[in-house]
Amino acid sequence: MKEPNKGGGFWNNLRQGGMPSAIASIRGGESAQQTAQQMAFIRSLMREKRRPEVLHTPLSELEAVIFDLETTGFSHQHGDEILSFGAIKVVGEEIKEDECFYTLVNCQTAIPEDITKLTGISEEMTSAAPPLIDGLHNFMSFVGQKVLVAHGSNHDKSFLNAALWKTSKVQLTHRVLDTMMLARWLEPHRSNYTLDELLAAHGIPIQGRHNALEDAKMTAQLWVAYLREISQKRQVETLGDLYAYLSRA
Repeated sequence: MKEPNKGGGFWNNLRQGGMPSAIASIRGGESAQQTAQQMAFIRSLMREKRRPEVLHTPLSELEAVIFDLETTGFSHQHGDEILSFGAIKVVGEEIKEDECFYTLVNCQTAIPEDITKLTGISEEMTSAAPPLIDGLHNFMSFVGQKVLVAHGSNHDKSFLNAALWKTSKVQLTHRVLDTMMLARWLEPHRSNYTLDELLAAHGIPIQGRHNALEDAKMTAQLWVAYLREISQKRQVETLGDLYAYLSRA
């Protein structure tokens, strides 16, 4: 029998470190392969061109993913990172309560004490969570090519773009709508457009704030409330109509 290659890899680990070391070598290879597959999926998803026909979709049939991120701070440029992803699907005015997504991720930076108090997320929790590439891959798999919706979307979009670039060297190509922009258009005389203020104004119960999934669920209710108002009071029928109105707001 030909002697196994002594240069390294599984057999060398087996010989020198025993079975656990050899298995770790295999797992390391599997992990690298999985990461490569995840990157390939994300890159493929971002390369898909926006379909112009989606702009003709009636808002009553629009498939959207309302999402929220919790982060270690407010500036990814200064090292802040994503702590968790939360999302829920909405079709037209129907919130798909059983189609939700949530994950913590293992961030590579310290979590400030005030952020832990705000979100309930500790370093102990994130240390046991999957890496960013796993969370990002699973989130984008959940989203697919659907339109994204967030409240104050600039924050979430900037962190999402930073994560996509860090892991896969791509940027978000999805359409993103902002319930804050809808509020400014539909309620121009309001002095405050925070999520708490708008939820209270629309009689939406506030619970579990600063949990990414709970915030996404409450934002979904706000999104649906605005869709109903638009259908009743505005000459807006399709996604393209909505973009046109928002561009003039």
